Amino acid sequence: MRLATFNLLHGRSLSDGAVHADRVRDAVADLDADVLGLQEVDRAQPRSGGLDLTVLCAQALEAPAHRFAAAVVGTPGQTWQPWHADADIAHPQYGIALVSRFPVQRWQITQLPAAPVRSPVLTGDGLLLLEDEPRVLLAAVLETPDGPLSVGTTHLSFVPGWNVRQLRHVVRAMRALPAPRILLGDLNMPTGPVRAFTGWRPLARAATFPSPFPRTQLDHVLADPRGASALGRVVQVRTPHPAVSDHRPLVVRLDR
Repeated sequence: MRLATFNLLHGRSLSDGAVHADRVRDAVADLDADVLGLQEVDRAQPRSGGLDLTVLCAQALEAPAHRFAAAVVGTPGQTWQPWHADADIAHPQYGIALVSRFPVQRWQITQLPAAPVRSPVLTGDGLLLLEDEPRVLLAAVLETPDGPLSVGTTHLSFVPGWNVRQLRHVVRAMRALPAPRILLGDLNMPTGPVRAFTGWRPLARAATFPSPFPRTQLDHVLADPRGASALGRVVQVRTPHPAVSDHRPLVVRLDR
């Protein structure tokens, strides 16, 4: 089984700033993942050509099960509002997604509120005070050949401390699902704090950000130690360098 997490940066290439469907498709197909967690995913956004990136990634993996979970309606960095149940599906949305080659028994979505204050972030324009966006956990119970497997994906806040609060909420929500449990995602914190605040086991240690010359690991594949023995052993870890995103995907292959 191959598990992967990939912050797409809405499919944008660092080389020319453009979003091309073929680049995204090729990047995801190369992962050959059975289960893929995606972050910074666009749907119907003008900046990404109106593409449904979740569907595009599912097609690239020939994966029949997939779901997108919006965190905001509108465009980050421009005009947006927190996602709400009455949001028109045709409006630009931004969030996360989960793609699976295995059938899904059920889905679970958990909303993670944004930090209540603006926070300083270093950008290309210098240090800016930015408003945090709400986040979301998207989880599924999968039907694998070895039995049920619960997998979640999320993209946590960049605000220190607040992302820890969100991570603890994520762990509580995941433990309502059957073991074994896997969490995929961009947690916006390195491995040490992630393990300390969750007790979950990292299945891979590898730098993933920034993509040209990775220096830190923000992207994780974690296993809840309760029931983790059923997952088998890690036999391969990859961090390929695709033509899209400022993160490298993290791919973990398990073998029983």
